[in-house]
Amino acid sequence: MNGLHLTADLRGCAAELAPMTDTAALRALCLGAVATAGLQAVGELFHRFPVPGGITGVVLLAESHLAVHTWPELQSATLDVYVCNFGADNSARAHAVLDALLAAFVPARVERHAVLRGSATFRDMT
Repeated sequence: MNGLHLTADLRGCAAELAPMTDTAALRALCLGAVATAGLQAVGELFHRFPVPGGITGVVLLAESHLAVHTWPELQSATLDVYVCNFGADNSARAHAVLDALLAAFVPARVERHAVLRGSATFRDMT
């Protein structure tokens, strides 16, 4: 069960950015980041809420998951990337996914955390 769980709380994201309210844009961003990082998507679900139109998106990975939640009315988003390191160390791939999403959302502030799963270790990345 050894793995890496990365989270990021984003503040100051422009509400006009397509991935904040456009399901297709967020889906393309997430699937692109996963593929570029070398992870394997095995399922997905993206749901847009009515006004103000935030999105919850999940990509199931062979290695675990990616979850994104947007709140355009708060100019905020949360990111959650978890990878198992069973058989191979996917930590660099998890960081690559998170970095790609951070670059796309262009937040004014980010609070990042990392949890090493299976070892009960927590590391603050702010």
